[in-house]
Amino acid sequence: MSLNNQSDSIKFFSNFLEETSLNDKPTGLQLEAFKPELFRKNVEVAISKLEKYLADDSIRGIDLTNPHELLAQAKDIMNAPSNQSGSGEQEKLAAILDLYLKTGIAVHSPGYMGRQFSGVIPLAGVMDLVNSTINQPSSFYEAAQLPNVVEEIMANELNQFIGWEPGTFGMVTTSGGSLGTLTALLAARNDRFPQLWSQGFSALEGQARPAIAVGDGHYSISRAVGILGIGEEQIVRLPLNDKQQICIEKVKPTLEAAAQKGLNVFAMVVSTGTTTMGAFDPLDQLADIAQEKNIWLHVDGCHGASLLVSDELRHKLKGIEKVDSFVWDAHKTMFLPGVCTLLFYKNKEKSYGAFHQDASYVFEKQQDVYTQFDRAKQNFECTKRPLIMNFWVTWSIYGRKLFADKLEYLCKLAQNAYGILEQEKDFQTVHDPEMNIVCFRYLPSNLDEKAFPEFQVMIRNRLKEEGNFFISKVNVDGKPCLRVVFMNHKIEMVHFQLLLREIRKIGQEILQKAAKL
Repeated sequence: MSLNNQSDSIKFFSNFLEETSLNDKPTGLQLEAFKPELFRKNVEVAISKLEKYLADDSIRGIDLTNPHELLAQAKDIMNAPSNQSGSGEQEKLAAILDLYLKTGIAVHSPGYMGRQFSGVIPLAGVMDLVNSTINQPSSFYEAAQLPNVVEEIMANELNQFIGWEPGTFGMVTTSGGSLGTLTALLAARNDRFPQLWSQGFSALEGQARPAIAVGDGHYSISRAVGILGIGEEQIVRLPLNDKQQICIEKVKPTLEAAAQKGLNVFAMVVSTGTTTMGAFDPLDQLADIAQEKNIWLHVDGCHGASLLVSDELRHKLKGIEKVDSFVWDAHKTMFLPGVCTLLFYKNKEKSYGAFHQDASYVFEKQQDVYTQFDRAKQNFECTKRPLIMNFWVTWSIYGRKLFADKLEYLCKLAQNAYGILEQEKDFQTVHDPEMNIVCFRYLPSNLDEKAFPEFQVMIRNRLKEEGNFFISKVNVDGKPCLRVVFMNHKIEMVHFQLLLREIRKIGQEILQKAAKL
């Protein structure tokens, strides 16, 4: 429809509605809640609160509240009488936002060093508000035209750091790395065993059991194996070296041993930036083995794939162009609102292999110029948020440099923190960080580890309760460790040194209290 015809049509319908008396018009609260001017008032309340929140550079972690007390506070706000006129709605909204901000993790604070989600680039948060308000489900082009076009743009934009032949690869956004990996493994399973989709596992009766080989994998891989019907007993654990990477020398023997046990390994899941400590598996060599063994190679790059945009750090993903698929969480180390996962396939045709469906209310039998941009046949979600918009808008305005500079700074923080720990006699490092994660232990001379096997965890829990710092914990080689994840550019080494001082203080208090018992 041309612009003039569309304008004439709008005028016709407007005049028709004015001239026609209808009895079934919305009234009362239904009209009030949707008023554009009310939207502005509410947004102004939120912006005022958020601007103050973002400007707070104080060192803080999390204000832990007894959940029963929080439950009561939330109920009190909800059940308080609302004045539907004047500023009553804004007052209640302000109270809700105050409680939300007070009890949330302070992800923009220098005291936050705990998890792999970050404070978002503020512009991306603004775009997320737009996404939520205009509500464009983006699995189908007709429902979200710009997001589907933008997905194509960003796929090609990011491919300049991967190196695939233009037009041969596929990329689709999905809701989180766990779902992305599940989708890729489903595509891998259907590629090797196409009869499973319609016939189920009875079609493989008498054959070698389907299996998946995994290194230091995220817990979602075990979930995916269960969902796919493979079964956890069919996970082949690839041995790790002292850097917690897959030990390349032991991969072939492990796969051959699995085959002798009647397992048909059809997929291998490896990591670029393990959740435990940010280790990078040797992609280049693993890809060669996978190709030789006819195994689909999938990479969990949720945390570390972002290094592709940095000239200084990209070498850690050498061989990425050889893999069959990989996931990249832009809501982690591209600092965007959760969630936005990019699922890449080397072979575009195989990106359609995960799902086989027929639903006349959404899928078209006759393809046209519009439906060729539909993503629903590649991703699980039917109603999917326009995940890519936050990324595209931020990339369009700031470019690659913003992301690369911040990543390089965070990785340098980790190296500097490691250097400090190496000089401290009462701390033990457990790895030389490959990215922005540092794992270590506090081992003072007056500690009897046998008497306090959970000493590191006790320190972490006390840190969390006191609210100045928020860090995490993890087991490395079966031993509990303290874990710091640098996600915030506001952090400086002085903040890390303050953290170490706090760890020492808390650790000694725990030991002194135990000595008095």
